[in-house]
Amino acid sequence: MKLQFVFLLCVSGIHSANILMIQPFPSYNFFNLIFRLVKELADRQHQVTFISQFPNNDLEKNYEFIFVQESFDQMKGFWKKLVDFKNKGTIERTLNDFDRGLKQTEAVLKNCEVQRLLNSARHYDLVIVEHSFNEAAIGMGYHFNAPVVVLAPSGLNFRFYHLVGAPAPSSYVLDAFSVQTQLDTFWDRLNNFIMSNFLEFLRTTMHLPKQNQLFQKYFKTEVDLDTIMYNVSLMLSNSHSTVYNAVPYVPAVINIGGYHVKSPNGLPENLKNYLDNARNGVILFSMGSSMKSKDMDPKIHKLFINVFSKLKEDVVWKFESDLENIPKNVKTFQWLPQQDVLAHPNVRAFITHGGLSSLIEAVYFGVPVVGLPSFADQESNMAVAVTRGYGIRVDMKDITEDNLYKALQEILNEPKYKQNAIKMSKLMHDQPMKPIDSAIYWIEYIIRHRGAPYLRSPGLDLAWYQREMVDIIFFLMVVAAVLFITIFIVIRNLFQLVYKQKLIIVKKDKKRN
Repeated sequence: MKLQFVFLLCVSGIHSANILMIQPFPSYNFFNLIFRLVKELADRQHQVTFISQFPNNDLEKNYEFIFVQESFDQMKGFWKKLVDFKNKGTIERTLNDFDRGLKQTEAVLKNCEVQRLLNSARHYDLVIVEHSFNEAAIGMGYHFNAPVVVLAPSGLNFRFYHLVGAPAPSSYVLDAFSVQTQLDTFWDRLNNFIMSNFLEFLRTTMHLPKQNQLFQKYFKTEVDLDTIMYNVSLMLSNSHSTVYNAVPYVPAVINIGGYHVKSPNGLPENLKNYLDNARNGVILFSMGSSMKSKDMDPKIHKLFINVFSKLKEDVVWKFESDLENIPKNVKTFQWLPQQDVLAHPNVRAFITHGGLSSLIEAVYFGVPVVGLPSFADQESNMAVAVTRGYGIRVDMKDITEDNLYKALQEILNEPKYKQNAIKMSKLMHDQPMKPIDSAIYWIEYIIRHRGAPYLRSPGLDLAWYQREMVDIIFFLMVVAAVLFITIFIVIRNLFQLVYKQKLIIVKKDKKRN
């Protein structure tokens, strides 16, 4: 029997590989996403070294953890200011992300434990980097001579296009992190064309040169980052068409949206009893793991309390501190097992910030949403939810008791929202294999074949302005301008010649007379 088991392992090509996994951005949501892969790989007998800002030693075997305290400390102030990002434009948000990405990447690379790892004789078969403006971290693959897989926690967008050469025509592809959410008119497309190319220009001239400096500094090399950054073997995109716009993909991008969702576990007794006894149903309210309800303006707290007091439904509110003067139909919890709550049959609606992971979980369990987007990709995520018919959007900057109450009444009493949520849930579940199995298959595929260079897009050999045809457009404009000027000069000279001939004829006629 043992020999048969070994034979099956050999035939399938599965073996124990050494895998280095890096989470440079200290988001607890991002941590949950990558740790799902960490645990799955360790359970499948791979040896995993995990670099992260969240202390975690939950795994007992096949697991080594490196804690980066410095990076987490840097971000404490940032998380409290997230709610202010709703008033910032696309360019300001992107520049902030460039700066934040640079600081977080350096915090990881200069960490003493990470430096000890870099100076060791360790060998890795694969490096997995959770990407968020941290291109220098891809240098880990170069350093350990291992192929690189990138995990895109927010789906394929501006942060990732350049790594795999995915096409993003500005005529119909909007960046998920843009404040613009539609391309209905000529002016929408013009604005998106200008913004997309301007951001690419900023990335090329401002962001990547600084990431290159970090790469050369901490990996002690004169090799340019460009030579290794565009050789990423694969990108795993946390996306699915039910929650994300359909955008062009290349073979090196694999969608695994929903891979982090697990089968429901048992709920804590007090929470289970509350949900079980909710005769009129329950509304779940959570602003996610990064934004916290307690950090919102007290006036907003009062607004929510007033609205909830008018409802017949019960409300479960993730509120990270004590909250006084709440109505009888509201119960607060400082922490909630969100997936398990959404899976409960009495949950009728979900008030969310519109983060991608939260929307994936809502769709997975067929729960309609009221979205309160504030920053990052939340606006575009909610735009998709509205288009797919399972969500209503209420902007935080324009929120009132009236529009929030109307949104809740509509989501609760209009059957189409629940019907569309169930429809999207069926679509998400209807896949040839489970997303987590697909993720592991492709990870092991890259390990077996030491990368997959034939999946590489030819677009990676072009500059951003070449991929977007900006150089061609500019050339045609110059040619058109030269032709116009040439024709203008020829016509002007002809008119002048004709005019001179007329003057000569007139003068001759006068002399004769």
